[in-house]
Amino acid sequence: MTPDKTPAAPTTLHAERLEAVLARLADSGARRIADLGCGRGALLDHLSGRTAVTEAVAVDLDAAPLAAIKARFAADERLRVETVQGSLMDGRLDLGRLDAAVLLEVIEHIEPDELSKLEIAVFRAWRPRQVLITTPNADANDYLGVPRGRRRHWDHRFEWGRERFQRWAAGVAARAGYEVEFEALGWEHPTSGAATQMAAFSR
Repeated sequence: MTPDKTPAAPTTLHAERLEAVLARLADSGARRIADLGCGRGALLDHLSGRTAVTEAVAVDLDAAPLAAIKARFAADERLRVETVQGSLMDGRLDLGRLDAAVLLEVIEHIEPDELSKLEIAVFRAWRPRQVLITTPNADANDYLGVPRGRRRHWDHRFEWGRERFQRWAAGVAARAGYEVEFEALGWEHPTSGAATQMAAFSR
């Protein structure tokens, strides 16, 4: 890499994403959240002591990580975790009242033509006060060493640059009656931006 493409100090991007989401949850005072597409539950492990969250719903299609999460939090007195196996595009799932919903590096694993179903489920059916979405910034792929025409992960169905992501998020916010802010996560290149981008919706 040339010097102008190299971060001044290496960082752990996953940790920075978690920190940014935790800070937003803490600022909002959310007490009951949904971790949509929770995977192994990395976010859940950091909620206690960092936020006001006392209840969380972990939602995923894969039964194995949900079983592990259920076992891990079974005796946790600080955080009550409910697990729900199902699709994030299924607004019929009963997630109860939610202060916030988090989609941490999730939307890029969904086919673009399915995102309208996700929008309806999250922003109309479940309708939390706050929605936090992080996703790769494709503008940064060059300085990250991703070959042109490739994506960062084999299962990514798409990767959007900043303009495309912000246009989509602004449309979602306008249709659903939310406001949206954008935050760059990780070291930020002067022209290509940061490796990860976040949309923070509130109503």
